[in-house]
Amino acid sequence: MCLAIPVRIEEILGDETAMADIGGVRKEINVALIADLAVGDFVIMHVGYALNKIDPDEAERTLALFAELDALSQQDLIEAAQ
Repeated sequence: MCLAIPVRIEEILGDETAMADIGGVRKEINVALIADLAVGDFVIMHVGYALNKIDPDEAERTLALFAELDALSQQDLIEAAQ
């Protein structure tokens, strides 16, 4: 299974690289496939490559769903340990 996640561009480093925020973690990613990229843009990232831009509202909704899924998973682990 493959997973592509929305990330926010924090800094443009060069023609083909940028620093992205991935849930509070900063990672250098390849942005060669994206035209007109700007700080603050959200992109879909897969294995370190930005694939395309995404609407900020859609990115925020997706990230909120991931956070909710993580919270539910953590709760399941706590309940299983009791």
